Amino acid sequence: MKIIDPNISYTFSKIFDLNAEIDEIVSDFGYTLNLTKLNLPQFQGELNRLDELRERIEEILPFVILSTEIARREILVSRVIAEVIHYTHAQLRIEYPLKVSEQLQGTLDYLLRKDNQVVVIEAKKENFVSGMKQLAVEIIALDQWIDSDQDLILGALTTGNLWQFAQLNRQKKNIQQGLENYRVPEDLDPLMRIFVQALTPK
Repeated sequence: MKIIDPNISYTFSKIFDLNAEIDEIVSDFGYTLNLTKLNLPQFQGELNRLDELRERIEEILPFVILSTEIARREILVSRVIAEVIHYTHAQLRIEYPLKVSEQLQGTLDYLLRKDNQVVVIEAKKENFVSGMKQLAVEIIALDQWIDSDQDLILGALTTGNLWQFAQLNRQKKNIQQGLENYRVPEDLDPLMRIFVQALTPK
């Protein structure tokens, strides 16, 4: 039975609310999904401001209640993304509207582009299960939207202090949902190195 009705218009956020499993949803778009340890490649060069960023975040956390999505985005997510831009000079689009079809449309929280590489980031207050459904459909939309030779499209789901990744293999039409969790500020180093590597021109 199809989850996605071709006669109904969907947005990415509407898919977040669907009462269906993620593999069923991506299957309706012609993709497969599996859960695995991604072991994503990490940038091996010097990232000389990470200690400073970690100290700034640790300094402010005792004075902020991160009970809303906007608080997490302002205090944590934006700082991580700004640091990614510092190292990569990637172009950032916030609340980026994207429409591929009536079933693949909506707003991307953050879209990072550098040359022929794109990375999407979806921020949620909580509920990683439904959030990953939305992220998966967003990277499917990017697969059908971008015209480049980028083999893999990386997506990240975050609550601000917790991050997970999913990666789409465009040739195989397969999405790998990562089992690893990265915490901010504890895992800033590997998290940042994954983003920088993903946005390094191949």
